[in-house]
Amino acid sequence: MTYVIGSACVDIVDKSCMAECPADCIYEGDRAMYINPNECVDCGACRIACRVDAIYYETDLPDEELAFMTDNAEFFSLTLPGRDEPLGDPGGALKVGRVGVDTPLVASLPASEKRHP
Repeated sequence: MTYVIGSACVDIVDKSCMAECPADCIYEGDRAMYINPNECVDCGACRIACRVDAIYYETDLPDEELAFMTDNAEFFSLTLPGRDEPLGDPGGALKVGRVGVDTPLVASLPASEKRHP
């Protein structure tokens, strides 16, 4: 089981969740943040810290957010644009830094003007 970042994060990229994550498993794409399901320790600190209520425990995802469970995992398993291989399980977002690309789902969403880098 894991936590999932949903659509409310797209174009916000607040990063308050990253600061509270003891497992350093929240990675920054271009327009959204992604939780690595293999590195998440299910503590819930990210959910509490999220200022836009974008994080759900996977069993609590509203129906309209279910696609984001697969999407968060695909950020790590797909070869994303501009990359030679999948990100995989690198063992910490801080050492990876900003990835700067998104999954096909997030990339396909209309742009919002709410962005806070």
